[in-house]
Amino acid sequence: MPLTNSWLSGPTPTDRLERELLEERILNLLSSQNMCVLATAGPEGPLATPVRYYPLGFAVMFTAAPRSPKLRNIAADSRVSVGIFAPLVGLASSRGAQLFGTARVLEPDDPDRDKYWSAFRWENEHAERGRSLSEPPSDTLVVIEADRIVYTEHWLRREGFAPRQFWRRSR
Repeated sequence: MPLTNSWLSGPTPTDRLERELLEERILNLLSSQNMCVLATAGPEGPLATPVRYYPLGFAVMFTAAPRSPKLRNIAADSRVSVGIFAPLVGLASSRGAQLFGTARVLEPDDPDRDKYWSAFRWENEHAERGRSLSEPPSDTLVVIEADRIVYTEHWLRREGFAPRQFWRRSR
C-alpha cells in the first residue's frame, strides 16, 4: 500500500530548531488562529473553556464576564494552560501549541491595559453584539503571557527536526 507521507513512517528525529526559527513558527500559529481552549483549576475542579483570543507576541488575550466560571477559577489559581491548534487533516498536518503561564485580569482602569488593548480587535465583537463601534468597551481583559510553550508540528519531521519543540521565556 502506498504511503501518502512516507517520511512519517521512519524514526522520529530528535533535533531542535534554533530559537529564532521556533519562535517564528509559534508566532505564525498564534497569529493564524483565533480559538483556543483555556484550562483553569478552581475550587470545583478543572475547567476547559473554548475562548476566542487575540495574540500579542507570546501573549494571548480575551475578554470575560467578571462572574464567569473561568474568572472564578483564575481568581482561585491564576496558573493556566492554553491549547491552540490548526485544523487537522491528518497526522502530517498536526500543528498546535500548549502555552503555560499566569493569567492577569486587567480591569478598565489598569495602567497595563493599554499595552494589550491596542492589539485587541474589539470591533469584531462589538459588531457581532450590535454595539456601537465608536466607543471601545470597558470589558475585563484577561492576558496570559506564556512562560513556557510546547509546540508540536509533525511537518518538522520532514525537515529532520523533532515534531515536539520546547520554548521558554528568556529571563
